[in-house]
Amino acid sequence: MTGEKGDLGGGADGKHRHRVLLIEDDPPIRERLAGALTAHGDCIVAEAANLAEARTLLAQQPPDLIVADLGLPDGLAIDFLAEARERQPEIEILVISVLGDETTILAAIAAGASGYILKDALPEDIHSTALEVLSGGSPISPSIARFIVRRARGESVTDTPVPNPNAPSLTAREFDILWGIAKGLTYNEIADRLGLSRHTVPSHIKAIYRKLQVETRGEAVYEAIQYGLIKL
Repeated sequence: MTGEKGDLGGGADGKHRHRVLLIEDDPPIRERLAGALTAHGDCIVAEAANLAEARTLLAQQPPDLIVADLGLPDGLAIDFLAEARERQPEIEILVISVLGDETTILAAIAAGASGYILKDALPEDIHSTALEVLSGGSPISPSIARFIVRRARGESVTDTPVPNPNAPSLTAREFDILWGIAKGLTYNEIADRLGLSRHTVPSHIKAIYRKLQVETRGEAVYEAIQYGLIKL
């Protein structure tokens, strides 16, 4: 449990501060998000790296907003979000995840998420996005918004990737990097976008290549598409 950033009280200026529970297992990304959320002095951020820590923090003091990644070391956060919303119906939820498949999106919305942002479309100002959710808005990545509209119209949504049951199991971080590869980003660009060390990206890519049984970026993208892991 990484603790809290910001003053828990109202502050000498009497300014209201929103309580935010940030759940993200990747330390650099968590630090970047927490810094952005607290930069204006109107948010107090309690940080959790996994579901166990998140449950402890939730029990201590219910937040106004949960900002959560879904793929965590101790499980998918969907059930936790539903539990939090049932316990405190007024809690707002913003999902920030690499997972963009139909099942996960609909499950997150059903669990109470008001906003859903894909990590490869992370807005420049996550603070404004958080305030939008707290104000009753529903910020959603454009690709997800199109999917929801098409589903509401009863149109086919078969362009949503449906993983082959025989597909290799990739971690959330490996999915992040695989998307970067598919978009043609360099190793340094992937590292900068994900808040990773530029020295760790090659090791993640080697793991992806090993799981997909490939040797080049092009082969990795091709196999990922064939397995239904991504769709360009």
